[in-house]
Amino acid sequence: MFIMTRTMLIEKGNSDKVIERFSQPGPMDEMEGLIDISVMVNKKSKEQEEVVTVIRWESEEAWKNWEKSPAHIEGHRQKKGQQPPSYIISTSVNLYNADVVKKGKAFAANQ
Repeated sequence: MFIMTRTMLIEKGNSDKVIERFSQPGPMDEMEGLIDISVMVNKKSKEQEEVVTVIRWESEEAWKNWEKSPAHIEGHRQKKGQQPPSYIISTSVNLYNADVVKKGKAFAANQ
């Protein structure tokens, strides 16, 4: 499994805008190898909110296919030269190979 995380620091009170964006249907949803997308919000800080997206792929190759896809490239082309929304303070992206995935008891019960 291959995992991409995107961590965004958001001005307080604006995380719902990011959640809305990731909740909309998009071309990534139709990509072969996409397992799921999770969006998590941490509102513990009084100054800002943290939004973390976790996108799980069957393999690094599946993720690379998304990165090279016409839909992904066109999405970036459309945003070229645009500034990110003003409520986004910072963004970082990390990529991981999941070497071990252990499924818990709840997983088997839901199958």
